[in-house]
Amino acid sequence: MSEIQEQITNILVEKIGIARTEATLDANFIKDLGIDSLDYAEIVMEFEQTFDIRIPDNDAERLQTLGQAVEYITEKTS
Repeated sequence: MSEIQEQITNILVEKIGIARTEATLDANFIKDLGIDSLDYAEIVMEFEQTFDIRIPDNDAERLQTLGQAVEYITEKTS
């Protein structure tokens, strides 16, 4: 597990209360993890603060799985 994936998993576990075992790369935030739009907005803000990046709304809408979030944040931080 990459450092970014580990940090994202920690955010999901702490902020949303999901089980660590649910945080797989193909886990869909809404369908698999049951995250609603309010929780999702909070998670995106947490990603921005944790990784010191800006995630525009149209980019945030495309991040549907944990794997997509890992790829996106990896690109933005490298």
